[in-house]
Amino acid sequence: MEELQDLRRRMEEERPTRWEELPDIALYMDQLISYMPRQLIRFDQSTPLTPAMVNNYIKDGLVPRAEGKRYSPEHLGYLTAVVALKQILSVRDIGTLLSAGRETGKSSPELYGYFCRALDRALTDTAQAIDPEAQEQDLARMALDFALRSYANQLACARILDILQPPEEKGRRK
Repeated sequence: MEELQDLRRRMEEERPTRWEELPDIALYMDQLISYMPRQLIRFDQSTPLTPAMVNNYIKDGLVPRAEGKRYSPEHLGYLTAVVALKQILSVRDIGTLLSAGRETGKSSPELYGYFCRALDRALTDTAQAIDPEAQEQDLARMALDFALRSYANQLACARILDILQPPEEKGRRK
């Protein structure tokens, strides 16, 4: 099936820009907004990021403040992670993950590198589970398999995030 072949190909090939290849000049908000859709796989034309969202992520402490209304590779890295993770996690949970990453003492390029490698593994594993020769009657089964993997992964993720919470916050997850 052509659509499945395209899905598999995109999941095998499309990746966020490597740190070394991110723009080395600071971007203004409109440039940032136009750059970000290239970072993650999308199948629709919706806007993955708006200026209001960027400002909220900064206010919530997920992304560092702009440097004089200009955004560096560090901002692009954090925003790429936030936009991807926002599909499945709450802002609070993303904050927990980012805080845990910062506490390791690793630099932004190292953290972004880990994020990209983990995303690469996840996309590659999922792509390998797609049968491009599947027939239409197999699609519901394939979708169910992916949904159940998502469920199992979400259970594990939620429990680990709860473990990462400070003692006074444990058990308060929504």
